[in-house]
Amino acid sequence: MALDEIRDLIARHARPDMASPIDGLQVSSVDSTEEHHSLTEPLLVVLAQGGKRLLLGDEVHEYRTGDCLVVSAEVPVSGHFFDIGKDRPALGVGLALRPTVIAPLLLAAPADRRAAPAIATGKAEPALLDAVLRMLRLLDHPSDARVLAPLYEQEILWRLLTGRHGPLVRQIGLADSGLSLVGRAIRWIRENYAEPIRVADLARLAGMSESAFHRHFRAVTTMSPIQYRKIIRLQEARALLVARPGDVAGIGHLVGYDSATQFSREYRELFGAPPGQDAARLRADAGTFGQHRLP
Repeated sequence: MALDEIRDLIARHARPDMASPIDGLQVSSVDSTEEHHSLTEPLLVVLAQGGKRLLLGDEVHEYRTGDCLVVSAEVPVSGHFFDIGKDRPALGVGLALRPTVIAPLLLAAPADRRAAPAIATGKAEPALLDAVLRMLRLLDHPSDARVLAPLYEQEILWRLLTGRHGPLVRQIGLADSGLSLVGRAIRWIRENYAEPIRVADLARLAGMSESAFHRHFRAVTTMSPIQYRKIIRLQEARALLVARPGDVAGIGHLVGYDSATQFSREYRELFGAPPGQDAARLRADAGTFGQHRLP
């Protein structure tokens, strides 16, 4: 079976940083079931072993062995793996979904412009698994990768565009899609999360009315721009706290909080413990916190 060989290739080539010699390809092996928080990027993930449960806003997305996950935007998620152990890690392969590669394929793909959320899961079709397998085999034949990897990437994207996740992937390649327009605002928030935010300015950046912007932003991220920024701030603060212990108030101010009390309260609501206590636990378990994972 294709999935068996995919599993074997991931197990042999997985590295702690998920990197591979093939541009845009990641391979991951994780044996921790701890909950983690991360910011996704447009990505296809095929899970070859184990299961994972993701939370985006109030939405729960679950995928298991033989399933795929498609992410179309930078959204903050939390999640954990299940059905795994030290001798049976979660094994997954990820491929970056790049607009510059998707856009040329849209000329021949079905013209489906239905709105789609930022995350979708489902069974990986045999044709998709076959294309992913051939991409992974290039890890054993690096001299072939320079020529063949771009071709296999196009095939994988074509399988996605012509499958059930076509509308979602199509939006990534369209310059005028709701996702692309909202993406301008998402990038601004990511780069300026500590700054004051005015929804009217974000709507103008996206080229939309405020009401249309709110609707499209929530459709993509499942949350409001203010909620999105809050989670980005808190995730950045958590990373800083590991490196700078004992400076809770200073880090809260650095990520944009004027009130230390509000910072501590919102931090605890998201991560389940006050900043200082959570940071101490993360430093004690630095290996797990630093472990890279696919969404």
